[in-house]
Amino acid sequence: MPMPAVHCRYLGERVATKHRWGLAIDPAEREALLRYAADCPNARITYDPAT
Repeated sequence: MPMPAVHCRYLGERVATKHRWGLAIDPAEREALLRYAADCPNARITYDPAT
């Protein structure tokens, strides 16, 4: 994980990239993302689907 000051941004970019490209996540990655995302209650994720 990146420095705590930027981890919410990192998580948002990672999730947005996964959604944009239709990439799957495995159960372990999902659990890790949820655990770290708990510290980012106001984060909003936006993305444009890849064409």
